[in-house]
Amino acid sequence: MSNAFSPTLFSGRLYAVVGLGRAGIAAMRALESMGARVIGWDDAPFVREQAAAEGFAIADPTADIGDITALILSPGIAHRLPVPHRIAAAAMAAGKPILTDAEILFEAVRKSGFRTRFAGITGTNGKSTTTALLAHILEQAKIPHAAGANLGPAALSLPALPDNGVYVLEMSSYMLERLQTLRFDVAVMLNLSPDHLDRHGDMQGYAGAKRNVFARQTAHDTAILGTDDPLSEEMAQSIAGALRISVTKPADIWCDEDFCLRDSSGVIADLRTAHALPGRHNAQNAAAAFALARALGIADEVIRSALQSFGGLAHRQELIAEIDGVRYINDSKATNADATSRALNCYDRVVWIAGGIGKTGGIEDLCKFFPRVAHALLIGRDAARFSETMRSHDLPHEIVDTLEQAVARAPALARDLGAKIVLLSPAAASFDQFSGFEERGQHFRELVEAMKHA
Repeated sequence: MSNAFSPTLFSGRLYAVVGLGRAGIAAMRALESMGARVIGWDDAPFVREQAAAEGFAIADPTADIGDITALILSPGIAHRLPVPHRIAAAAMAAGKPILTDAEILFEAVRKSGFRTRFAGITGTNGKSTTTALLAHILEQAKIPHAAGANLGPAALSLPALPDNGVYVLEMSSYMLERLQTLRFDVAVMLNLSPDHLDRHGDMQGYAGAKRNVFARQTAHDTAILGTDDPLSEEMAQSIAGALRISVTKPADIWCDEDFCLRDSSGVIADLRTAHALPGRHNAQNAAAAFALARALGIADEVIRSALQSFGGLAHRQELIAEIDGVRYINDSKATNADATSRALNCYDRVVWIAGGIGKTGGIEDLCKFFPRVAHALLIGRDAARFSETMRSHDLPHEIVDTLEQAVARAPALARDLGAKIVLLSPAAASFDQFSGFEERGQHFRELVEAMKHA
């Protein structure tokens, strides 16, 4: 089969795409290639100018809102809380659906008559690693697949796959709250901790959005849930036939004290030699990927081998270099305290680089890990706020403002304090100083590599 959808698949339709970042531009390009008419909009004039220069039709869709088939709204733009974007409000008033690009991909696949399966992966933390790990397992099993959505390639930039193929989609709560027809053949909800509460109102609203990964599943589909936090356990209890994974207690697949995955038959995988999956949080990711792969019909021996050969992901406890006996670890993807807790729990004594735009609750929940921190270097907008928490717990730290200053200061601190790890794990978003966590992590890499070659 061709790796492209029919050029007339969506003929006669008019879509409005609002938010012309990576996913928005990919959506416009894909929809046009499938025969739809598309108008795009972004609140930033220079983004509109750039898209127009690429040949896209740019116009405020509110004038034609009654004529559009649907509004495809960038996941980062609100349509309900905290305040609806004006174009989203106009679409809702006109009774027009507000969708995500993953929804359109699903419609394109089914409208084309393909039986390609969909795997959905969500949770507060661990989504990206689990997505990449499942894609790696599928690669080793020689099953056609494409992975993306929330991270990596945008959903509508993924190719058409044959009936035996699998789309592996990382789904954010922002994307999940806009699904209407997408049904995942296999899906996992890894864990829940406070995040994005401004968009969802409270934890129940956030959990409700995450639960949508299981919406419309039938008895032939597989729901998998991590059960190591109370809200996830509560969700698992309410979904009939759900498979459970755990890193703290026996479950359908769980991790024991010896860092081995088990099921009712005994040990199914030894994670001690899976070097790209350190820590209990990665054991949860491995358990989830194992359960997903099994549900997709992949043999245990293939899954075990793939866990061992997995190379890990950039910006997730990524070893950049070892200089004078000190390892520099890039964990820029840790944009909230819960994610950073997973990194701090892996090391005994670190120089910790943190800060940026803090989330609700700040870093108070990390205080139990402070004895592992020899010294903290704080950057970004909320450095002073993080400093208050550290000062109240007598954690040695200093505000250095920028990542450049932090990396320059870290080697002397590591040497003088006997720390063998310099850890960038910000526990904060990056948009005050960078375009995203990827740019922040890449800048850290460049600074460390420059120091290595100085």
